[in-house]
Amino acid sequence: MRRALLLGNEARRRTGPNPWVGCVLLRDGAVVGEGASAAPGGPHAEVVALRAAGDRSRGATAVVTLEPCSHHGRTPPCADALVDAGVGRVVAALDDPDPKVAGSGFARLRQAGIDVEIGVGADEATAALAPYLHHRRTGRASCVVKTATSLDGRVGAADGSSRWITGARARADAHELRALSQAIVVGAGTAIADSPELTVRDAEPPPRPPLRVLLDGRGRVPATGPLFDAALAPTLVCTTDAAAPGAVEAWGSAGAKVAVLPAAPCGVDLVAVLELLGSEGVLQAMVEGGPTLHGALLRAGLIDRIVAYVAPSVLGATAVPMFGDWTSRTLREAARLEIVDVRRLGDDMRVELEVC
Repeated sequence: MRRALLLGNEARRRTGPNPWVGCVLLRDGAVVGEGASAAPGGPHAEVVALRAAGDRSRGATAVVTLEPCSHHGRTPPCADALVDAGVGRVVAALDDPDPKVAGSGFARLRQAGIDVEIGVGADEATAALAPYLHHRRTGRASCVVKTATSLDGRVGAADGSSRWITGARARADAHELRALSQAIVVGAGTAIADSPELTVRDAEPPPRPPLRVLLDGRGRVPATGPLFDAALAPTLVCTTDAAAPGAVEAWGSAGAKVAVLPAAPCGVDLVAVLELLGSEGVLQAMVEGGPTLHGALLRAGLIDRIVAYVAPSVLGATAVPMFGDWTSRTLREAARLEIVDVRRLGDDMRVELEVC
């Protein structure tokens, strides 16, 4: 199962909106085939492993990180492929919460007389497939906030300058995070201040560039600069009825897709944004907005994970805080986070946290 999880994780940047699944076929104590999911439209992990094993699939045990699918999509059902290959046993880490599967894959296998065991490596698979599982259970894109901060939690100096708080290795790692996401989200303030590209540059790019998403409820951001260069990547602007018609028309003329969503005190309704991204097949949305957007997401309880790159510097009380004006009056009201990973990257630390 550890090998299957590794295979799945290595395929992650190419599979969205499908899950990154790994499969290992065992017979007589030896690996006879293995594989991972291809890009959408290509074979799933089970089929790749079965092709590698050939006739040795008969009577083998298939170890797979997620329940085999049972429906016809772009490819035939994997459960049928396992049955047709004569596999004798299937060991899976997790049930697939996708309503199109939801236990029917296991039912198909058992109906054919195949022994099924569920739960081996479940914790590891749950962590590895977290964005996919969240998307299928809620319909919303999983929200991962990325921030670069000083030791005292400041993302910009008192004069507003923020490039670069962290070093080159931390910035390269952030591009790896972009490559694993299907969308990169910024607010209007960040777009105006930084004129960002929001593309994958210092990492192996995915087959399709992540969707660039601008949240601008009032039409503040002009339709110019790299964010509106369609040759780099597609752009979606989420706005509200408060935006001037001229701004909406300019965004569309520049080649961006524009979605008018409900308004909220922070600008655009953030639940509606994540639901829209989910409907567009975005499993993981990486938010690189400024402190105002990050604070609004924290206040709304919409952050699933935070990746903080922490520099060994102190910027002081008048510098820009990581979560804007978000505050808790007491320790009891504090946002609770769980550290899931800590790594050193050059002079900086990468701290990954889940919101409890």
